[in-house]
Amino acid sequence: MTDIENPGDAPTQLAAGGQNAVAHALGIIGDEWTLLILRHATAGVRRYSDYMDRLPISNSVLTNRLTRLAELGLLEKVAYQQRPPRFEYRLTKRGRDTWPILLAIWAWEAAWVPQHEEQLPVMRHGRCGQAFQPLLMCAACGKAVEPRDVTGGFGPSGTWERSVPAATTRRRSFAGSSASPGLFPQTMALIGNRWSSALLGAAFLGAHRFKDFEQRLGAPPTMVADRLRTFCDLGVLRPAPGVDRADWLSYHLTAKGRAFFPVVMCTLDWGHRWFKAPEGRALVYRHTECRRIFTPRLSCDQCREPLRGSDVTIEHAA
Repeated sequence: MTDIENPGDAPTQLAAGGQNAVAHALGIIGDEWTLLILRHATAGVRRYSDYMDRLPISNSVLTNRLTRLAELGLLEKVAYQQRPPRFEYRLTKRGRDTWPILLAIWAWEAAWVPQHEEQLPVMRHGRCGQAFQPLLMCAACGKAVEPRDVTGGFGPSGTWERSVPAATTRRRSFAGSSASPGLFPQTMALIGNRWSSALLGAAFLGAHRFKDFEQRLGAPPTMVADRLRTFCDLGVLRPAPGVDRADWLSYHLTAKGRAFFPVVMCTLDWGHRWFKAPEGRALVYRHTECRRIFTPRLSCDQCREPLRGSDVTIEHAA
């Protein structure tokens, strides 16, 4: 049973004391099949058969994901034929609003993950005509933003317990597999598991020591150790001798880890806009330079103009 009552183009009103916007956003975005379906949906795919042609997916998994995305209000199931009955799945406003997340993930994977079997297509900005990388900006003042430029923490509905997504879907794992890693192999390692996404959030909120991660997440020590080891293997965290004792390691975000910040901010922003807890926001961030509530905006790094989903074209390699 879910506390989501009104999926569609209006924000969902969450139950008091339940999972907050962060948990709901990560529970949706942290699933690879969901990301791949949304990616094709934004390119105009609507029909079941077209998804089957484009994705290495089973009928049962595709049916499950399309049904879930319709229930969550990202897709709308619409009949296009009566005899026999056939349906297509159209993006709602909530679904279309995920494009900054997809764009940020695409850019991070292209810049930092070399293990794609095929080169990722180039993104081109329709307004200036240049190949580009999305640049994270403050919507209030228009300045470019790095992780160090944003401060904040939990808001009225924010606790670690309420922010951890439920394990509602089965994630694909490509570790040690010869299968294609898809478009988002390392993104899934960071947000495709409820404890991974929580640990990443703790790192961006300033956790460094093992006991800090353990206390904030409320996860078993073996789970924390496994996730820290995975993040270090991926080059997202860097271990260093502790200040108090050299054998007590301290974990710090690397340049690769900090570069994932736009994905995190765009995901949280989407979650807060579409999932409303009665107590208020789960997380509150401010841009230290302008001192306003930080709302992320992606701009073209070539012309600095704000990006819109309709401005971005994808060019596949010849």
